[in-house]
Amino acid sequence: MININEVIETNKMIEQEKLDVRTITLGISLLDCADSNLDELNRKIYDKITRIASNLVSTGNRIQKEYGIPIVNKRIAVTPIALVGAAACKSVEDYVSIAKTLDKAAVAVGVNFIGGYSALVSKAMTESDRLLIESIPMALSQTERVCSSVNVGSTKTGIDMNAVKLLGEIILKTAEATKDRDCIGCAKLVVFCNAPDDNPFMAGAFHGVTEGDAVINVGVSGPGVVKKALESVRGADFETLCETIKKTAFKITRVGQLVAREASRLMNIPFGIIDLSLAPTPAIGDSVAEILKEIGLEEVGAPGTTAALALLNDQVKKGGVMASSYVGGLSGAFIPVSEDQGMIDSVEAGALTLEKLEAMTCVCSVGLDMIAIPGDTKATTISGIIADEMAIGMVNQKTTAVRIIPAIGKKAGERVEFGGLLGYAPVMSINRFDCGDFINRGGRIPAPIHSFKN
Repeated sequence: MININEVIETNKMIEQEKLDVRTITLGISLLDCADSNLDELNRKIYDKITRIASNLVSTGNRIQKEYGIPIVNKRIAVTPIALVGAAACKSVEDYVSIAKTLDKAAVAVGVNFIGGYSALVSKAMTESDRLLIESIPMALSQTERVCSSVNVGSTKTGIDMNAVKLLGEIILKTAEATKDRDCIGCAKLVVFCNAPDDNPFMAGAFHGVTEGDAVINVGVSGPGVVKKALESVRGADFETLCETIKKTAFKITRVGQLVAREASRLMNIPFGIIDLSLAPTPAIGDSVAEILKEIGLEEVGAPGTTAALALLNDQVKKGGVMASSYVGGLSGAFIPVSEDQGMIDSVEAGALTLEKLEAMTCVCSVGLDMIAIPGDTKATTISGIIADEMAIGMVNQKTTAVRIIPAIGKKAGERVEFGGLLGYAPVMSINRFDCGDFINRGGRIPAPIHSFKN
């Protein structure tokens, strides 16, 4: 039973500390929509999404009103489109027609984003995979709500370096295609290693082939709640610090569990997972960077930053696991630059570099997220950055990702502006030494020795 003290505490977290349910994401399988006729395929996709998701937004609004819990986004994730469209799509334009159908369906049901314009190519690319990847610049420049992701590596298979090379080129083309909007297309494109099947967070969400026909996944976030809790234990030892984070994460996750169960009941769709990821926003007081500073860092990037982030991530997961039987997705701490005012401040203060961010991704929830780089960066350099991050995920048996924005026409020290939850990003300087000969080798980096556990 929930007692009055818990109700008061939860209300305080919501009203004063910016606790929110970041997203209810409805996963929908489109495998049964596959058809060799493109028009029929698009019709089936539109009809299934609009039928199953017809009351997603109204359900979220109802729960928000009834329980007073802010639900920021309502989203949809679908089966990777490279699988669904393989029989019908023979050109880039064919795949773009599906992206437009997804966008139209998202508008019809009123969701913020729809993810799953995706390909899974951790070992090699089929012709369908290649066509979808090549269509990404056109698809993201001609839609508003579609998000794309490509999984190019895993601990079990290694890294598909042909796909890594291609995506360096695709990211540049996507930036160029959306340069009139500060290259926002790249903010909707994620490159993964070890991508999970049940991630509710955009832009990387897709409905994995291991999932059922439909599922409700919830992402909950509360950086402000954690920071406030840590203010009460300033100067305490690490045991006290860890216990405080863990207990706070437990409380946050219980809020997500309530929302997930209620959404599942109201929509008659199975509950999947709670993703407890401390996902920041540009709002003051809603920052992962501020938590790290509260732990004891002058600025994010100072010596000790990676250790502090590892501690935070681990305790968040320990607390979350105790609060729900089904914790999944990415659960941990996101460290996007543009979406976190504290991270932006650290970059602009000169404390945080791309190399330090890469080191931090060894222990964080995802990877290099929402990083703006100079617009004249070479495609092979972008591929090199991707390859480094994929290697971290592969060797450490964790999910890593890259969401990088070449800011066309801009140099290090300038800004790109996205607005809303995406905020703005300072353009970061990068290592200018060349890696072209490495990227152009082609083929696949083998899986590490510890992957052979069969």
